[in-house]
Amino acid sequence: DEIHKRRLEAIPILTQKLTTILETLGMPNVRFKMDINSSLNYFENGKDELQFLFSANKGTDFGLLKKVASGGEMSRIMLAVKAILAQYSKLPTLIFDEIDTGVSGEIANKMGEIMKQMSQDMQIFAITHLPQIASKGTAHFKVSKSIIGEDTQSELKLLSDEERVIEIAQMLSGNIITDSALNHAKALLN
Repeated sequence: DEIHKRRLEAIPILTQKLTTILETLGMPNVRFKMDINSSLNYFENGKDELQFLFSANKGTDFGLLKKVASGGEMSRIMLAVKAILAQYSKLPTLIFDEIDTGVSGEIANKMGEIMKQMSQDMQIFAITHLPQIASKGTAHFKVSKSIIGEDTQSELKLLSDEERVIEIAQMLSGNIITDSALNHAKALLN
């Protein structure tokens, strides 16, 4: 009963915080609703059954989050949830493994800013292929794989400032690095 009461108090706060973050991530008409139904069964965390309902667009009905959210929407929602939960937990480290799937451009830049802000209170690792995200870190590691005989070897290399510019330029333009890509990489890092 206490857990149920606390959930009822937390849902409007969580909903508002999610909405605020997601509006900054390019979802101006996002809406969340969380339905709580009491079950006759007890679970590890009470006896409530929760359903997360979601609408991304104006004029659309709510649907189950896991069924109606696109890949890019789900990436943004997961980042928002983790950013909110990080405010309440004392975790020393969070790892984001390609949480930026399905986003690009300005939205990726804003996601990077949220992760950078989170890094003020905890250590953040972001595994990404997006230059907007990679440029926000204070350190940049390159992960590469090679086959040696019958084994695959992974290598992790801390990049110097110069190597970082080149890596981000490659993320922008591919193997052939243009002057434009180099300039853009420097701008992202500054």
